[in-house]
Amino acid sequence: MRQPARQSDPASPAPDAVPARGAAAAAKGRRLVELDVLRFVAAFAVMAFHFMAASKSLWDEYPTKLFEPVARLTTLGILGVELFFLISGFVILMSVWGHTVGEFAVSRVSRLYPAYWFAVLVIFIMYRFSGVAGFDPKLEDGEYLLNLTMLQGAFGVGHAGGVFWSLWVELRFYVLVALFSLVGITLRRCLVFLAAWFGLALLAEFTQNEALIFVFMPRQAPYFIAGMAFFLIHRFGVRSGALVPWLLVAAGYGMSLHAAMERVGERVRLVGIARYPAPPEAVVVAITVVYLLMAAVALGWLRWVRWRRLVTLGALTYPLYLLHQTVSAVVIPAYRDVIDPWALAAITMAVSIGIAYLIYRMVDKPGQRWLRARLGALLDRSRRSRPRGRGGTSRTATAIPAQSPEASVP
Repeated sequence: MRQPARQSDPASPAPDAVPARGAAAAAKGRRLVELDVLRFVAAFAVMAFHFMAASKSLWDEYPTKLFEPVARLTTLGILGVELFFLISGFVILMSVWGHTVGEFAVSRVSRLYPAYWFAVLVIFIMYRFSGVAGFDPKLEDGEYLLNLTMLQGAFGVGHAGGVFWSLWVELRFYVLVALFSLVGITLRRCLVFLAAWFGLALLAEFTQNEALIFVFMPRQAPYFIAGMAFFLIHRFGVRSGALVPWLLVAAGYGMSLHAAMERVGERVRLVGIARYPAPPEAVVVAITVVYLLMAAVALGWLRWVRWRRLVTLGALTYPLYLLHQTVSAVVIPAYRDVIDPWALAAITMAVSIGIAYLIYRMVDKPGQRWLRARLGALLDRSRRSRPRGRGGTSRTATAIPAQSPEASVP
């Protein structure tokens, strides 16, 4: 059964008010459990990459030699971050559609910062007051304080955690989306915005202009753009203007192949193909699989994934992503000489997942609730203090969207 798509803006041009497919869960409010699964898959891939392919310092030898039977898979785990970016494009457009910039900002800040603040604090304490040396960022106290803002990348300060670089990329993406939302989000405007961003990202890549690279992020933009296009396909289905989102997906896919081969190629050039067996054809296969998975979400082919316990996997993904390297820096060097590498890698993964679950239950979830309530109250007070309109009433506050693990990346 087909149902009409929700319009986010009553003043939207008529072409934007196209019918959504019955499968367009974003328009109907059904939680996309499949995205929770994909987020955990992405986090697990990154964890496997760090534990079993990338970190020579953990094992005192190249881990691809220790885990040679799976090395061709674990080396590609680096691209789990790219899957995160694709998912982020999808869900951030979904979360901002029909909401104000203030509501979007409150939802993002309350989603990202509680677990992140805890992670920075843990990392600071560990490297200040223990003998752990692996992945030590070697930051001054003031630099740790700056890390609490998540803006350290803007000041040339190192990240407290090795994976925090991707959060700096996410923040810049959020700023672009927030600025775009000021003009009012409609289907037509989305298509124009995505096409313009893609063109500017190409320009940045070809010119290597630092300012253009900083703003338009050519190595990450194709994933965000394709993810947003996938959401448009998911929401509006195969009707009006459907070809344009698919063209954007195709363009993003092509540029993603270039970006991924460059990123993986840097690793290969650094240590050699024998120690990092990730040839270009393997990268092509990995990126293709990632795009096919997102296409399956967009087309509703994964709607059968409904088991509610999978939501918890998505919920613990963020703290797992933030702190799995920190856990490995403690566990693996301490036991690598007495426990079989395969068993130790499995134990470290299990410990990381268990700690991530505890952080989600005891820090992340209550922290989100607390911060959202206070930031939401500030936003409401700001609205009430604005001058009243000609009708004698101020703008009615729109509810800030409740946070869900599918509404953020990682």
